[in-house]
Formats: sequence, structure tokens, C-alpha cells
Amino acid sequence: SLSFLSCILLTAFKHKKQRQHDQQKPPSPPGFPIIGNLHQLGELPHQSLWKLSKTYGPVMLLKFGSIPTVVVSTSETAKQVLKVHDLHCCSRPTLAGPRALSYNYLDIAFSPFGDYWKELRRMCVQELFSVKRVHSFQPIKEEEVKKLIDTVSESASQGTPVNLSEKFTALTVSVICKSAFGVSFQGTVLDSDKFKKLILDTFLFLGSFSATDFFPNGGWIIDWLTGLQGQRERSVSILDAFYEQMFDLHKYGKKEGVEDFVDLLLRLEKEETVIGYGKLTRNHMKAILMNILIGGIGTSAITMTWAMTELMRNPRVMKKVQSEIRSQIGSKSVISLNDINQLHYLKMVINETWRLHPPSPLMVPREVMSEFEINGYTIPIKTRLYVNIWAIGRYPDIWKDPEEFLPETFINSGIDSKGRNFELLPFGSGTRMCPAMYMGTTMVEFGLVNMLYQFDWTLPEGMVVEDIDMEESPGLNTSKKNELVLVPVR
Repeated sequence: SLSFLSCILLTAFKHKKQRQHDQQKPPSPPGFPIIGNLHQLGELPHQSLWKLSKTYGPVMLLKFGSIPTVVVSTSETAKQVLKVHDLHCCSRPTLAGPRALSYNYLDIAFSPFGDYWKELRRMCVQELFSVKRVHSFQPIKEEEVKKLIDTVSESASQGTPVNLSEKFTALTVSVICKSAFGVSFQGTVLDSDKFKKLILDTFLFLGSFSATDFFPNGGWIIDWLTGLQGQRERSVSILDAFYEQMFDLHKYGKKEGVEDFVDLLLRLEKEETVIGYGKLTRNHMKAILMNILIGGIGTSAITMTWAMTELMRNPRVMKKVQSEIRSQIGSKSVISLNDINQLHYLKMVINETWRLHPPSPLMVPREVMSEFEINGYTIPIKTRLYVNIWAIGRYPDIWKDPEEFLPETFINSGIDSKGRNFELLPFGSGTRMCPAMYMGTTMVEFGLVNMLYQFDWTLPEGMVVEDIDMEESPGLNTSKKNELVLVPVR
């Protein structure tokens, strides 16, 4: 019996060794002890990882501190992650940076996959970001775009330059905040300029290096020493006070007009709506508003700025898209969503902008919930997983002349931005796809079409096309590093 037991144990050991041999890890660049591959990220991680993928392939294994991380960089590998194995890796890592804050609604805002998250997504799709609700906010967009046109017209009459990066940010802040909060900041704890600065600071700290996220057992000390933790606390405490004031204004003040997001959330709270593991709470509501602010404000302004930048660098495309817009719109004083739906070349321009300049070049990380394989490589549980959208947009096997701005690439291509085609993923895809895709798309279309219909654009005096820089800024979203300043001509 002893020999029989020994035989069983030996066989089990051989099977274990064979299984370990069969589990092939993805290729990995060499790293250093403790920090792993952190030193290879650089200021713009999406670009650094793209360069590494040229050597190590479309599925790479890296170690960021103590965290094993896989990065995929082609449409085929993205399809494996976001469609074939979506449910194996649709959770979120519990990021230590937000968790270290005293405001626990940030834990909810960055929640992993579970009953709460599934119920939240359902509510967002059906209530917050439905086509009907987005259309109900069209008068807000029209009002804010008219204000923008008036200020740009004044500059056109004087021949003075306009900071379009700043104007697009202000436009998006106004539209999102009036849609979400129904206010224009007067009499609140934040005025418009302070709010814009707060949002930009929030993007910065969420996209900055947080030692706690890579060294869970002691990185918090580094974050305190660098001042990052203090910056987080200050920004989120201001946002918290703002949310509380918004709830009070909506609950006790008199308000007319379209039901905004806060109205809706307060109504659901009053109805004791169940969301996941319990009733909708004030912290849930703050988490939802936090995601709306982060997801809505930066991305639309960034896309409009990059689109105008590329159009200025490509006069042929500028002439073609303006000709389409002016031919379709004619002499109408108000541009409708139906008009925009007929502007096929404009939509190609926007898709090409998203290809070259995705607002979030690295998709928000996922965490593997159960083991699976990509291209024959085993991806174990608890691995952090990134999709490099920026790299996919430059993959030469998909795109002809990938560094060139060519909207015609999308003619009869069948590729769109709705998450069904893994060559173009500005809103992600699969279970974690952005629920506000329609709202974001219509915001970009409406802002651009008005600027291109109402004005011609020239470079400031003494500047030529070759002087337009294309540098990216670091952070959660990749905006243009230097602001876009142009001269409008009525």
C-alpha cells in the first residue's frame, strides 16, 4: 500500500510539473528587483508600452512594483480580452490610491465587478444616458454653444486669437454641469473657473503615479511624502462639499425645467431604489456624479481640440469637411441633430481623431477573475490587464499610413466607434464599455459642427502649419500639451 501511495504522489507531481510547463507566460522585458518594469513606463506610458510591444509582441507581461500586469496592443488581442474572455477579466483592481481617501464613495466609483456594478450600469444605460434623456439636454447644448459662438465672433471682429483648448473645456464643463446639476455655479461653493481647475486637478491626481497602487503594503508612505495624498484629500473634500450643496439646492430649492441627473438620483433615493447589495445611498449618488464628471468633461474637450489641431495641419481635409457642413446646413440659424446625422465626412474626421488621439489611450485597467489564455499565453487570476488603445490605432497591419490623418480610411470600412470593432475603441467595449457613449459623441459633433460652420480659421501671425506641435500631456486623459490658439474669421 505504501508503494501504491508513492506511485499516486509521483504521478500527481508529474502532472503538476507538466501543467506548469504547459502554462506559458507572455514575453516580458527584463526588470529590476522591487520596482520591476516601472522604470520603463516614462512620462507617457501608452507610448512607452507601444515601443516595448514592437520588441516583445502584442501580449506582454510586466511587473509594476509587486503587481503582475499584462498589456495587449492589437485589435485581435483586444477582442480576446473584451469579447471572448470578457467575463473572465471584467473586474476592476481595487486601486489603493482612491481607497486611501476618507471619502468612501470613491471606493464605489472605482468598484470591482459585482451585483452593485451590474445594477449601476443598468441604471446608467436606462435612466441617465438613454437617447431620450440625452435629447432632452439639447436646449442646454444649444444655449452654451450660442454663448461660445458669441465670444468667438467678438474675437473674429477684432482679429484676435482664441484659445480653443480653453473654450472647448469651458463649453463641456457648462453643458455637463447644467445637465448633471442644473446650475451655473453662481452662489455655489465653486465658481466656474474654480470648478474647471478642480476638475483638471482631479484628472491629474487620478492619472499620476501612485506608489500605493504598485506597492500596496507600504507605498502610502511615498504618496504622503510626495504630497499626492494631500492633493487628493483637498480636491475630493471640495468636490464633496459641492455635491452636498447640490443635493440641498435640489431638495429644498425651487427648480424649473428638465429633470437633471441630481433630480433623478434624489427621486430614486426617495423611492428607496435597490442597487446591488442594498438601497441607493448618498455615497452611491456621489460616486455616480464623480464618474459623470471624470468621464464626460475631459474626453469631449480633448477630442474637439485634437480634431481642430489635425484640421489645421491638413487644409485639404478642413476644406472638405467645411464644404460638406455648409452645403448640408445652408442658411439655417439652428443646427439640429438630424442635420448632423447627414454629415458623413464629419463623422469620419471624428473617428480618425479618435484613432490617432484616443482621450484615454490606455483603457482603465481590468483585473483577471479566472484564468484564461490569449494567443496561447496563460493569464492567471489577480493579473492587472491593460488594452493599449493608442497602439491599436497605429498598428500598420490594420491602418495604411497609420501616422497620417486620413478620414477617408473609414469609407466603406465598416469600422465605427460603438465598441463592435476592436480597431477603434474610444469608449471601450464589452461589459465595461462607457455607458455615456451617445452623450459624448453628440457633444463632440455639435461643438465641432458649429465652429466649422460659423468660422474659417487661420494661424496666429508669424506661425505656419509646421509650427503646430502635437505633443501630448501626461495624465488620466491625453490632451494636447500646449493649448491650441487660432484666429477665427467670420
